[in-house]
Amino acid sequence: MDIRKVKKLIELVEESGVAELEITEGEESVRICRYPSSMPATITAPAPVAAPSVHAAELPAAQPEAAPAAEPEGHKVTAPMVGTYYAAPSPTAEPFVQVGDEVQVGDTLCVIEAMKMMNQIEAEVAGRIKAIQVENAEPVEFDQVLFVIA
Repeated sequence: MDIRKVKKLIELVEESGVAELEITEGEESVRICRYPSSMPATITAPAPVAAPSVHAAELPAAQPEAAPAAEPEGHKVTAPMVGTYYAAPSPTAEPFVQVGDEVQVGDTLCVIEAMKMMNQIEAEVAGRIKAIQVENAEPVEFDQVLFVIA
């Protein structure tokens, strides 16, 4: 990334009052924090980016071995989008459902926040909640199993 672009981004962050800015162009990325703990700007080279992907590739290989044994049989409700999973409508409210609860088609199971929009996830089948596969406020991926209903 051209140093002039980085300087211009720093100026824009200072002028706008934004606390943090991250930009990626191909293999290069820059992250500028207005109130950093160590440095005003961090430039990430392509080589360090490759190292976490190798480590991340090792983790999913270990998880599928344990997941099938722990995952009960039944209808799997998956995340229709990437976002943050919330088990309840507010931090102080009771969860929509818990393991063992009976649900009907259309009952709200959880909320996924994606781009500041709260999306209710509803039961597609009637049955009993056999498993909840994610924790509250945990990020979820597209097509990740959230619930098992039997």
